[in-house]
Parts: sequence; C-alpha cells; structure tokens
Amino acid sequence: MAREQFGSRLGFILISAGCAIGLGNVWRFPYITGEYGGAAFVLLYLLFLVIFALPILVMEFAVGRASQKGVARSFDALEPQGSKWHRFKWAALAGNYLLMMFYTTVAGWMLAFMLLTVTGTFNGMDAAGVEGVFNGLLANPLEMTAFMLAVVVIGVLVTRAGLRNGVERVTKFMMVALFAVLAVLCARAVTLPGAEAGLEFYLMPDFGKLFAGGWGTFADAVFAAMGQAFFTVSVGVGSMSIFGSYIDKRHRLAGEAVRIAGLDTLVALMAGLIIFPACFAFGVEPGSGPGLVFITLPSVFEQMPFGQLWGTLFFLFMSFAALSTVIAVFENIMSFGMDQWGWSRKKSCLVNGVALALLSLPCVLGFNVWAGVEVPGIGNIQAIEDFLMSNNVLPLGALVFLLFCTSKRGWGWKAFVAEADTGKGLGFPRWARGYMRFVLPVLILAVFVMGYVPIVRTWMGLG
Repeated sequence: MAREQFGSRLGFILISAGCAIGLGNVWRFPYITGEYGGAAFVLLYLLFLVIFALPILVMEFAVGRASQKGVARSFDALEPQGSKWHRFKWAALAGNYLLMMFYTTVAGWMLAFMLLTVTGTFNGMDAAGVEGVFNGLLANPLEMTAFMLAVVVIGVLVTRAGLRNGVERVTKFMMVALFAVLAVLCARAVTLPGAEAGLEFYLMPDFGKLFAGGWGTFADAVFAAMGQAFFTVSVGVGSMSIFGSYIDKRHRLAGEAVRIAGLDTLVALMAGLIIFPACFAFGVEPGSGPGLVFITLPSVFEQMPFGQLWGTLFFLFMSFAALSTVIAVFENIMSFGMDQWGWSRKKSCLVNGVALALLSLPCVLGFNVWAGVEVPGIGNIQAIEDFLMSNNVLPLGALVFLLFCTSKRGWGWKAFVAEADTGKGLGFPRWARGYMRFVLPVLILAVFVMGYVPIVRTWMGLG
C-alpha cells in the first residue's frame, strides 16, 4: 500500500508548525519571559532556538523522509544491521502517550474557558472571582472529564478522516484562523491606553535585568531559554519525523525547519504582544506564573470595552493552538500502530482513542479525587507527567536522534547530510559536524541535569 502524502508543501509546513505551536508558546513563554525580565530573555531564547533546537528538528525530518516511516519503523529502516537503535521506538511511543495524558486535560481547560467566556460567566468578575471559577472546574471530575473527552474525540475524528482529508484540511483551517485571531488581538492590545510600557518591557532589551540577582539569576535565565527553545519545537519523540515521512524530496530540510520554527516563534512573540501590553495597561504583574492565562487575563479582558469578545477570541486562539498539537501527536500515535502492526487507520484510531481517553483520567482526577497524590519538589499527577515528559523523555529522545545522525554506529553524518540536502533551498552547514557531535550533546545533557536541580534542592531542604 502506497504511503500517504501531503496534498501540498504548505500543508506540511502548517501541520508541522501546528505540532510545534502549542501551549508552551502561548502559556509558558509569556510568563517565563515576564519572570526573566522581558526582551533580553527573548533574545537569549532566539539564540538557543537557532543553535540548539533547529539542528534536532532537521534530524527528525531527515530520519522520517529517508525511511518513509514514522518512528515505529524509521530506525529499523536506517540503522546498521545488528544494531539496537530501533528499540527507541517504544520510548518514543510512551513519550507521545505521556504527553497526551496531561495535554488533553489542559486543552480541555481552553475549551471550557472559551465556553465560559462566550456565555458571559466572567462578566463583572475580578481576578479572585475568575480564580474561583477555575478552581471550581478543577474540583469537578465529571466536568473535567467531559472536556478532556471532547479533546480526545476531536483528535480521533480528525485523524480517522485521513492525512489529507482530516489532519491536513483541519489543521490548515485552524492555523489560518489562529493567525487571523492573533493579528486582531495584537492590534487591540497594542492600542490600549498605557500599552507603551508593556511594549518597552517586551521589545527593548535591558540585559541588567538578567543579572538582577547576580550570576545565579543569569544562569537560571540561560537554562530557561535553552529549555524553552528546545521544547517549543516538539523534538525528541518522533512527533516531527512522522511529517518528514509524508513529504517529497523537492526541498532541502534545513530551509523547511527554519520556516516551521519561524512560524512557531512568531506565534510565541505575538502572544507576548497581546499579554504584556494588556498586563501593563491594567497594572498586572507579567511574571505571575501559570495562572496568568486562566486567572489574570480573563479579569484583564473584563476591564476592556467589548471584553467578552476579546476574551472569547483569546481562548479560541488558545484552543486552536492546543488542538493543533493534539491532532499532530495523535497522528504520530495512530501511524505507529499502522506502521508497526499493519493496522488499518480505523483500527488504530479506535484502539488508541480508547487508550488515550483512559490514560488521561489520572491527570483529571489528580486535581480532585486523587489530589493528595504528589511528589515533593514536583507536584500533583499533572506536574509529574509534565516533568517526566519535558525533563526526561524529550531531552533524552533528542539525544538519541542526535547520536543516531552523527555516529558511525548509527545512520551516520554523511547519510544524514545527504538526505537533509536533497532538493532545493537552504543547505545544512557541513562544518557543524564537530559542534553537533561534541557540543550539542553536552547542552542537551545540561538541560536534563538542570531539570533535577530544583527537585534535589527541595529534597535537601534548600528551598
């Protein structure tokens, strides 16, 4: 049976960007930028995006395109005979599942808040009132389950319709709508009275802020920027290699990776253009943490003229960002069953859909029925799953792709560069082999180790 192909190059770019564009861009990026002082942190992030994340993204695409398989069979097809690289497939599958085990719940929050905003629930509420509504949602396992299941059903139905008729068609629409909504919200935010201070904070670098607490603060900012750049493009578990397997060889992969990372970064930057002017215009602390989106911003929108409209558009945008990632990762999971066991798309969607719904329940229940289940220094079930994914599976998975593409015992540098440079466009820098082989693995391991530092400090009673 011939492998499915994207209907257009634009489809590949938008779907790959949709996988990368997620809650990390529009939930984590703004508040972590606020925490580390604004524009100076943004520049650090952009630097590490280029030298840290982009090379791994090219490698995932190359592995997928060369093998014409998803992660279930890509290493089998490319590895030297007798080697064991293909065993990584099971870690990759587990990683994709682990991501969706909590991502479906958080995506459900976006749908819930969009519905709450449309129906005027937040009208007249201050931040304390909005926080009460959010906490009420978390405490209700039936309501949380309903929104989580809605996300799972959407993901299953879109992937069940096929690559072109489902994944490509729906994601194209969502991405175009996402950028349109973003543009409208940006125009509204930057024209608010008092928005100038927010724009200055966000766009005018003050490197002194990176050293406000000494070199320790600077080191924290550097590792935060490295982590954000790395995780924002969704590399490490084959979620990008599957899309490489669906494209032809007319264009070089470095150029495609730059376009996709560029769209991903544009969304993150535009999210900041909404959030920081709005926060400064209404006297809100921009580094107020994860609650910025679910507690602070609804009360900010409430203070604007036509606030219900702006709030609805914002959570529509957030829902599209979340669902584009859900659909992309679901496609990777569904393709695993098809490649590994020869299942039909219908069977893979049925089996995996049921499994994803059941495995997402612990995260839902971790906010209410199982609220006492916590790990010191990490947090509840959702935080544990996020930590395992973000601080373990993703960096170590990226390290596997990196070593596979640079080691003579793997696919090898020459084979990787030959695949990456097939077609027209921007070539991969061949002089970078030493950097890719010896420096980049150290940077990835540094991110991995730094993820454990706060936990060790907590366990040792150091704060």
